[in-house]
Amino acid sequence: MIWLTWRQFRGSAALTAAVLGVLAAVLVLTGPRLAAGYSAGLAACTREGACDRFFDAFFDTYQLPFLAVTLLVLLLPALVGLFWGAPLITRELEAGTHLLVWNQSVTRGRWLAVKLGLTGLAAVAAAGVCGLAVTWWSGPLDRSAPAGFAVMDPLIFSARGIAPMGYAAFAFVLGVSVGMLVRRTLPAMALTLAVFTALQLAVPLLVRPHLMTPVTATSQLGQGNVDHLGIRGDGGGPPEVRLESAVPGQAGAWVLASRLLDPSGRVMPGGGEDGHGLIPVSTTSGPCAPQSAAGGGACLAEINRLGYRQQAEYHPLGRFWPFQWLETGLYALLTLGLTGFCFWWIRRRLS
Repeated sequence: MIWLTWRQFRGSAALTAAVLGVLAAVLVLTGPRLAAGYSAGLAACTREGACDRFFDAFFDTYQLPFLAVTLLVLLLPALVGLFWGAPLITRELEAGTHLLVWNQSVTRGRWLAVKLGLTGLAAVAAAGVCGLAVTWWSGPLDRSAPAGFAVMDPLIFSARGIAPMGYAAFAFVLGVSVGMLVRRTLPAMALTLAVFTALQLAVPLLVRPHLMTPVTATSQLGQGNVDHLGIRGDGGGPPEVRLESAVPGQAGAWVLASRLLDPSGRVMPGGGEDGHGLIPVSTTSGPCAPQSAAGGGACLAEINRLGYRQQAEYHPLGRFWPFQWLETGLYALLTLGLTGFCFWWIRRRLS
């Protein structure tokens, strides 16, 4: 049975191994040079005190390959579900070859176990190699990435560490389950893609933020958390503050909420929940007057003196690996549940 399953699977396995081999070779050849460039640039910018400019320039230089390898890791689990999981049983059902095997000495359970075990392990191994290799290669870029591309941000998080292994295992068994229910390959592939995509969108939005209790912190306003300070040139209105999704002193944190608080500690009405608001400070004279607010530093100091603050809920960068293990465990449980369903279905309902 193992030999037969391998004969059916070896073409896909060889193609995947070839693609991963090329990817690994490219990453191994370019990774050391990338790390050396980062180390040299970091040492130089530390002496000059201009590391923000270095981080921006370094990330911009390698942004395209960074996005390409990240996209590859994100797509791999879906491809596994589409092309390995969905056709695994349906093509046997469509061709009727499963009856030939079942009429031999091979039981239904053993037939399914070998198919799931051999192909599923290959799927997990492929996703693991791809995910961990990209995590190693992109380390310098992850440390210099701007907001929106940090490793804790939902899109990048899903393409790093061990989580892709959980996604691949789940996508594979999902494809098998849908195929057994639908019994047609193309509809099964379409349904697998739809369900897997929906889950990949739902988990970062609805589940992942609650896997651990977020940290809540209140911070003064400054360059680290203020994206925009608007003061009209004619002094005709209060200054507008718009907060960034960042927390001072917590580089790389995943910010879930950034609110603007008034001096009494309440969320500013009219947009404070979204991190922006109009500060009732005089702009006809004083630190926030247009003629004296060049650069905005004095006006921000005045706003801080009056007691306006940022309240942020976030997961710090140090929770990256705990979140990786928790999410991988979540997908492992879903995979085990679907695997149990497959065995139940093939013994009780499939003929």
